[in-house]
Amino acid sequence: MMLEKRILVVEDEEHIRKFVKINLEREGFIVEEAGTGEEALEIVKKKDIDVVVLDIMLPGIDGYEVCRILRQKHPTIGIIMLTAKSQDIDKIMGLEYGTDDYMVKPFNPMELVLRVKSLLRRMDPLIEESNHIVLDPPFKIDKYSRKFYKEDEEIELTPTEYSIIKLFTENSGKAFSRDEILNIVWGYDFVGDSKIVDVNVRRLRAKLEDDPSEPYYIETVWGIGYRWRDK
Repeated sequence: MMLEKRILVVEDEEHIRKFVKINLEREGFIVEEAGTGEEALEIVKKKDIDVVVLDIMLPGIDGYEVCRILRQKHPTIGIIMLTAKSQDIDKIMGLEYGTDDYMVKPFNPMELVLRVKSLLRRMDPLIEESNHIVLDPPFKIDKYSRKFYKEDEEIELTPTEYSIIKLFTENSGKAFSRDEILNIVWGYDFVGDSKIVDVNVRRLRAKLEDDPSEPYYIETVWGIGYRWRDK
């Protein structure tokens, strides 16, 4: 059980918000509530939030805008987006704004709890290896502080982006299928499609490649998935 982790549930429908809160509290989480995006941003300013469970359809600013602001000001917060729509465009938009995961309503509350736990595991700073610095010039990854650098300049990564880049840099030259990346990074049999991997890779390329349209470091292995270039 992951104790002392603080989860913010942002949902304008009170009965859904309370139901999610009850299930998270049963697992030992501290739960904050917000009914609007504006209220959620104020809570994040005042309290240390580990994961935000964020509905897209909110009064005032919507979940996409909340996600964009959170990623800009609090890049290490985990974000799971909720949507009542099943269209791919809603999922892709959420991923493009920087969400780590998504769930389509109606959902099983215990599945949401499992996804929160999975995301927290990706964010866990505990280091098993004595050597916590990985060097792959011009990059450096510090597994203790969970920071990633290019030419000694820090590149801000979301928790999911960090987990993917850690997987790649620790396995240079190894080709990973999308399903393998899903199982290793997300930590469960993901109920959805591989677009969540593609979008995260596209975001990573935009952040670290000299020319994202002609990626050098994160190679596409056609018909399989991706690999980190073995120099």
